[in-house]
This record gives sequence, structure tokens and C-alpha cells, in this order.
Amino acid sequence: MALTPARTMPGVLELLPLDQIAFQRMLDVIRRNYERFGFLPVETPVIEYSDVLLTKTGGETERQVYFVQSTGALGKAEEGTPELALRFDLTVPLARYVAEHERDLSFPFRRYQMQKVYRGERAQRGRFREFYQCDIDVIGKDALSVRYDAEIPAVIYSVFRELDIGPFTIQLNNRKLMRGYFEGLGIVDAEQQMLVLREVDKLDKRGTDYVRDTLTGETFGLSAEVAQKILAFVQVRSTSLQDALDKLDALGAGPETMEQGRSELKEVLGLIHDFGVPQTHYALNLSIARGLDYYTGTVYETTLNDHSQIGSICSGGRYENLAGQYTKSHLPGVGISIGLTRLYWQLRDAGLIDTAKSTVDVLVTQMDEAQLPAYLALAGELRGAGIATEVVLEGGKLGRQFKYADRAGIRFVVVLGEDELARGVVTVKDLRREDQFEVARGELIKTLRVELEQAAAMG
Repeated sequence: MALTPARTMPGVLELLPLDQIAFQRMLDVIRRNYERFGFLPVETPVIEYSDVLLTKTGGETERQVYFVQSTGALGKAEEGTPELALRFDLTVPLARYVAEHERDLSFPFRRYQMQKVYRGERAQRGRFREFYQCDIDVIGKDALSVRYDAEIPAVIYSVFRELDIGPFTIQLNNRKLMRGYFEGLGIVDAEQQMLVLREVDKLDKRGTDYVRDTLTGETFGLSAEVAQKILAFVQVRSTSLQDALDKLDALGAGPETMEQGRSELKEVLGLIHDFGVPQTHYALNLSIARGLDYYTGTVYETTLNDHSQIGSICSGGRYENLAGQYTKSHLPGVGISIGLTRLYWQLRDAGLIDTAKSTVDVLVTQMDEAQLPAYLALAGELRGAGIATEVVLEGGKLGRQFKYADRAGIRFVVVLGEDELARGVVTVKDLRREDQFEVARGELIKTLRVELEQAAAMG
């Protein structure tokens, strides 16, 4: 019988153990910071009812959904959409979750969720069909203060400062400010606003002249003056908190929607400073729009200062009614998402992530099979002291055992031979520094703790 080729489908990220450790540590940092700000964990099923998932989407998203069918249901299924599907983000399941458990939740409801999602992306470099999203959201009942919009950047700052992947900037805008500014220029229709924003979004790729020509061309028919005002608006950036406030004032008076957006943005920018985020790490960027039909107020995008080609590493914003499809309650919210699989892949591709060290601290070698009980007892003592320990169970040449440890990324190797047993000592070999020393058996735990702390401090 022919062997089936061992292969994975395109669009998945399958890592070797030391890379997986590096990825897992990023997950741990994100989780720790989310919890530090008082967010509570939630997990939802990877499979949802199709009618729940597709309630408010359709179009492009619906074409990317993976439907699910059990083998038992094959042949029995009637024509039409399958009953079940894999979630394509964590926001729609959150909306369903809040609507279903509304009576049991305390509001404002602060949740974090770190799970895989699935999309039928076209196979291409850097696009994933299975990937982790790490989300936080604050959901209010009836109302939610704009102050929460300022807390989100404080969480983003805390996360990426600890991830230590280089200087970054949290960029902010407000959808009301954009909509109001467009209204003031005579672009009132929401759909036309969306189309204009799509063209403006091509600024970086196509350039100013292309966008200006499109806006004044047959499709939009805007005057040269209006097109120039739009281009000037979306190119506004700030260099400090005061500069951001001055540039918002310099936009001039506008419709009520614009004034509301300006007021919210000013309050948020000031509070971010009060939350302790340095002015060097956040800025006004009036080109940020995010999904036009979803976000209603503050919007965020975070970028690495030295690696603009990576694009946004964390994005989100304020929305007015999270679960309007499932409940009559008014549930406004604000949140952000980190697409960690893509971010990890991009960081590794850019050489910004080193291969991690093993999670195993120590390897206990086997010198004499007859002494295996002594090796196991020693390993038990180390584990009891919180030191992750592996024991060589099959023996072999000592040099081969050292080579195994080195290849597996285990830095410290313990040798307990006949001579060591007789003298009540243990030999410790540091494979990184390529040296070794003896230590009394009773001092081993204390000595290893010091060595491990020094190794961690030196990276």
C-alpha cells in the first residue's frame, strides 16, 4: 500500500518545539497584561450555528467561511447552507455570548479571549486560514463612557512594551470626526463616504496624485477643492499630545457629528496621557478608518516604527451596538484584536524574534542503569523545587546524551556517576558556556536556582 504523503494544507503555521515555545511566551505575555488590567477570560466553541455567524456579515466574509458537516450527516443534508460553521473572528461569537448570558454577566463586562479562528483565505505568503486572535472588549449596558476608549491604548502599550519587539506607535482617529468632516464637504451619503475612504486608503500604495485624480474623476465627481481638503485631512499626524490637540482645533468648525468626534478624541488623547502612556507611543492619524459599517467612534491601529512593511500589529475601536442581532438590549463596546499568528510570522520573517530556549531547565544523565532509582529521586527533588527536569531513561554514551541536550535546547546537564555518588556531590555542566563544576548534593537546588536566574537575566 502506498504511503500517504505527510503534509499540511496551505495557510497554517505549524512550528517546531523551540519556535512554539517562543510563540507560547508571546501568548503568555498578552494574557498576563490583559489580566493585569482586570479583563476576565472567555472561551467560545470553535463551531457555531451558521445562522448565528452569518447574521450581520454576508459578502466577502461569507465567501471565506468554513462550513462543518459530520460524516453521519453526509448524504442526508438537504440543499442550502450547512447548519454549522467554524468561527471566522471572535467578535461575532462574543456578541452571541453576551446576548445569551446577559442576565448572568456584570456590566461593564470586561473580557479577553485568545483562540484560533478560521478563514478560507486564498493561499499566499503571510495569509493564514487558521490563526490566533487575542482580543479584549469592554461591553456596557445601555451606555459606556468614552473613558474606556482611553484605557484600551494603555493595555496595548503594556502588552507591546513587555513583548519588547521594538518601538511602536498607537495611532488614533474618531469615525464621528471623519463622518462629520465629510458631511461638511457635502459628502453626506454613508455609502459614498465608504467609497471615498476606500480610495483614500490607497494613498500609501498608489500615491496622492492617483487618489486625487480618482476623487475628481467620473466616479466621484468631487471638485478639486474638496478633493484637496480630503487629502489634507487624512494626512494629519501629530508629534505630541499638545500637537494633536492643536491640529484638531485647526480643522475649523464643522457639523454636530464632527464636533462630537473632536470632543471625544480630545478627551481620549488627554486620558491616555493620564493612564501613563508616554507621548512618544501614541499619535493622531486621521487616515485610520477601520470597517466603516462597524466602528462608530474611536479607532486604533498600532504599528512598529522601524518596520512599516508589517502594517498594523493591533487594531480595533468603539462600536455602538454589539449584539443588536440577538437581543433588544443596547450594548455599546470598545475593543482591540491582536492577530498573533500573522504577527509572529512577520516578526520572525523580519528577524525580530530569536529561537526560544527550551522549557526544560535540566537534563539528568544516566551513567549506570543500576543507579536509575537514584537519578529518578534526584529529578523528583529538582521538580519539587520548581526546576523543570528531564531524565535520560535509556542510557548510552555520555557524549551522545550531551549532544541530545544541546540539540533540544537544554542548557544544564547533571552527571551523577559512581564517583559522584560515593563523594556525595553532583557534576553540573553548562552547555552554553562549555564549562562544568561540582557541587555538594545538598547544595544542588540552591546552586541551580542561582545559575538559572543568571542565565535568564543574561538572556
